[in-house]
Amino acid sequence: MHVTGRRSFLWGLGGASALAMLGTGWSAHATQGQSWPARPIKLVVTFPPGGSSDIVARILAPLLAEKLGQSVVIDNKPGAGSSIGAQIVAHSASDGYTLLVSNSAALSIAPSLLQKPGYDAVRSFEHLAYIGAVPTVFAVHPSVPANTLGELTAWIKEQAAPVSFGSGGAASVGHLVGEQFAQVNKLSMEHVPYRGAGPMRADLLSGHIKLAVDALPQNIALQKQGRVKLLALTSPGRVPQAPGIPSVAELGLTQLVSENFVGISAPAGLPRALGEKISDAVREISARADFVQALQAQGFVTRDMEPAAFTRLIADQQQSWSEIARKTGARL
Repeated sequence: MHVTGRRSFLWGLGGASALAMLGTGWSAHATQGQSWPARPIKLVVTFPPGGSSDIVARILAPLLAEKLGQSVVIDNKPGAGSSIGAQIVAHSASDGYTLLVSNSAALSIAPSLLQKPGYDAVRSFEHLAYIGAVPTVFAVHPSVPANTLGELTAWIKEQAAPVSFGSGGAASVGHLVGEQFAQVNKLSMEHVPYRGAGPMRADLLSGHIKLAVDALPQNIALQKQGRVKLLALTSPGRVPQAPGIPSVAELGLTQLVSENFVGISAPAGLPRALGEKISDAVREISARADFVQALQAQGFVTRDMEPAAFTRLIADQQQSWSEIARKTGARL
């Protein structure tokens, strides 16, 4: 599939097959929806604290708790390319008390890199609310003599040994984008997977690694402080939060366009009334000006999306990332 199939804003692709996958997972148990929530709700984050999914969860949780009249707790469950957290939710009770902060790594990428992922990205979940997407960025330590992606490419080719690049973890968007960047430009690069973006970023700032493909939000302040140089975004175009950073599309590398979505999903079989209640609550919060501003300040691009369209997006991304994983040879 052409790379445009994985752009976060191509909502209409794969409609017939994805709709067929939607099936009849929501059964009509109105009484359960009416009594919920009677106890705390858990948001499972598939990465350690500090990543994009965690940022969204920590902004959303208090607002969701206020709206539902029940506490919302965050449970970070990283590991195995973010598949551990996804498996936990996929095998949880379909009662609305365990929800997944869904993202591209857990649902679109990891299933293609694992022999036995333990869940199906579409059939194992009810995808309730898309929240937003965040572009990744090519970030380098200030000691690297490159101020553009072209200069970075030339610098990597000059090195005697493979250049290491870090990402927030195996199966992350940064992992696959970095592998594809190396393949497209015929570069000798070696992926260094970290257990979360926090420790990876610490090594980048110290100069232990010179290059990272990381989510944009946490790097905006670091660039302003002169602690990193941000060379190119993987978004289709420039973003308001970082107008001086070019996109890979305008640099002629459209195949590298990719954005990591974040949303809310639940285990398959969730009663329809309960699914609608959760979806409506999250989508109403996502439309609030203060919520949008908080995420946009972190580099997110927000958008409202019907659950069926969100499910189609995941199905389409999974197909596209599967092809990229095959071409690059990426594995977990």
